[in-house]
Amino acid sequence: MKNYFFLTAFAALLFAACATNPVTGKSTLNFVSNSELFPTSFQQYNAFIAENKVITGTADAKRVDLVGSKIKAAAERYLTFLGQTQYLKDYRWEYKLVENKEVNAWCLPGGKIVVYSGILPITQDEAGLATVMGHEVSHALANHGAQRMSAAQLQQIGGVALDAATSGKSESTRAIFSQAYGVGSEVGVMLPFSRSNESEADKIGLTLMAIAGYNPDDSIAFWSRMSAKSGGSGTPEFMSTHPSDATRIANLKALIPDARATAAKVGVIR
Repeated sequence: MKNYFFLTAFAALLFAACATNPVTGKSTLNFVSNSELFPTSFQQYNAFIAENKVITGTADAKRVDLVGSKIKAAAERYLTFLGQTQYLKDYRWEYKLVENKEVNAWCLPGGKIVVYSGILPITQDEAGLATVMGHEVSHALANHGAQRMSAAQLQQIGGVALDAATSGKSESTRAIFSQAYGVGSEVGVMLPFSRSNESEADKIGLTLMAIAGYNPDDSIAFWSRMSAKSGGSGTPEFMSTHPSDATRIANLKALIPDARATAAKVGVIR
């Protein structure tokens, strides 16, 4: 009876946590609202900026600011087109170039964008930078951070449910079930979920890039350079949080016509 009650409560919680994202139009898992998430996000961003060297006044820093402004304008224009003008009202956009050799960039919930100097040799130009920044902003617009937090909470709840369901088994049997659940939920659920988020951010990012006035074909050149940087090696796709380079490039090529068509409807920023 206790297990039945737990599962019923779990199902009710799961149903209540589903909400439609205005950017993707999909019903997604989300326990965390922007009003809860943004203050923490802004605090983390401010702490990071205080502890790291922000590059200002250089040609690269000005390029990051320029491309960031165009992607912001594209996001606002796209949300207006979707009839979601209020969705970005609590965003506090910032774009910073930080001195760091790591090949990376990110956007925290609420529009706080950081580009590491280590990725600039691969972005090379405005279009390459727009590919990266459009992708990262898309993670924020699609609420991927909140979704990952929610999925992790469900994974933990599932572990508790399994522990309760196997409470009458021997310790060795419970350990086997626990290990199987850990591996199965990670490889079968969490990692595919993360790869799905990446592909969704690629799709939205292409659209933002096109609306911002950049050629989405240039995204292929950027990801080809990224692939060359990694040497084509790495973790097998089914064990990775990201699609393989080949999968990503193939998906982008298929998505480019839709990105162009959407940009034509929304209006391209000149």
